[in-house]
Amino acid sequence: MEFSPKLKKIDVVDIPIPEGANVIIGQSHFIKTLEDLYEALVTSVPNIRFGIAFCEASQKRLIRYEGNDEELKNYAIEAAKRIAAGHVFVIYIRNAWPINVLNAIKHVQEVVRIYAATANPLQVLVAETDQGRGVIGVVDGYTPLGVETEDDIAERRAFLRKIGYKK
Repeated sequence: MEFSPKLKKIDVVDIPIPEGANVIIGQSHFIKTLEDLYEALVTSVPNIRFGIAFCEASQKRLIRYEGNDEELKNYAIEAAKRIAAGHVFVIYIRNAWPINVLNAIKHVQEVVRIYAATANPLQVLVAETDQGRGVIGVVDGYTPLGVETEDDIAERRAFLRKIGYKK
């Protein structure tokens, strides 16, 4: 038996993020992911707006989609087209933060991993082989410029209390 897979290339895929939105990118393993992610989102945050796209890895191999916001559905579909890797899902959200929905998403039975949850500039590293494409990692935001000072620590702590995440 001969087994010699070949890496064709690695693509860097820019993921656009519209104003006021966050994006979550992950991997799953089953077509019912869309409906389960939809339920996880709407039951986590009242009035959340979102769009989801899922790259089917077998059978028809379609980009499946759901959501309750046309603009965010279109962003999700376009990001899924750019990534074009099997069993990858892309969720764009508004009126919520990733912190509000990540645990619910992680508890969806089909979800295998989360690659990113961010509003920062985002790039997805995609490897292409003879078989297809797969996500190998992400670049989320920018390189650190230094280590926080005592003033930075105080500012971070004050910010978290101002937005209600700490008392």
